[in-house]
Amino acid sequence: MEKATHSNFLSRIWNSLPVFTRSVIVGSLVSGLGVGIWGALFSGFKTPVVIIPMIGVLWLYCRFFNGSWIKGKTADIRRENFRRTKLTPSIRKKGLLLAILFVIIVQGSFVITYRLIEFPAAQFTADYKIIDEFPLWQAWLILIMGSIVAGICEEVGFRGYMQVPMEKRYGMAIAVAITSLVFTATHLGHTWAHPILPHIFFASVLLGLIAYHTNSLIPGIIGHSILDIFDYSIWWTDITGGFIRQPVFRTGVDAHFIFWVITFVIACISFFWIINLLKVDK
Repeated sequence: MEKATHSNFLSRIWNSLPVFTRSVIVGSLVSGLGVGIWGALFSGFKTPVVIIPMIGVLWLYCRFFNGSWIKGKTADIRRENFRRTKLTPSIRKKGLLLAILFVIIVQGSFVITYRLIEFPAAQFTADYKIIDEFPLWQAWLILIMGSIVAGICEEVGFRGYMQVPMEKRYGMAIAVAITSLVFTATHLGHTWAHPILPHIFFASVLLGLIAYHTNSLIPGIIGHSILDIFDYSIWWTDITGGFIRQPVFRTGVDAHFIFWVITFVIACISFFWIINLLKVDK
């Protein structure tokens, strides 16, 4: 009886908190759980072999947080926060296109930025020197697995468990904005994040729009994972040789710069055109 009373007391305190507070706490914990397990496994053993158990962890992670494992009174809430819905073929195709455009837009923003100013290579790669300790094929496996873990867990945590409750309470715009601010803040611990905070916020907004308008996390997970593979291999490590282009104040405006500016603009226009089409689909 005493335990039940104590539980009811904690439940009342939790339910008295604003939706904003509860969403930020839960979303951060959900995201941090999966990313933290991967970090602990890799840091503890420093071998790509940990990819094998991590695959199992991700399977259980998705099964639990999408409400299909461990049924109970929270299953429906978990299913809703995971945005576990059956997509029509039309929305599925548009979602995949949005994922691809998302990658092009964010990568384009990086390229344009570092053709305008000097690329701080040492600052970007400082956190990932451990990758250099592995043979190239192992480094690629670790890089890809880390990208998939981040893509799944951050989308489930931020665009799912954090954004969904706030959408219902405050509306899409405020939910996406708050989620993006928190998402940006969680990256402050990385040395590479400080020069690109606007890019991180912008990327999160795009992911929030994708999740809301498709009502699915799948396109965002695909786009986020692919983006991180590019980022790890080009920007955050030297695994592909890194970014070697010089700023345009040294080289002048060249074909490379013009190509990426045009690509970025076209990708942005296409992205929001598809978003408008999804509004009609709804």
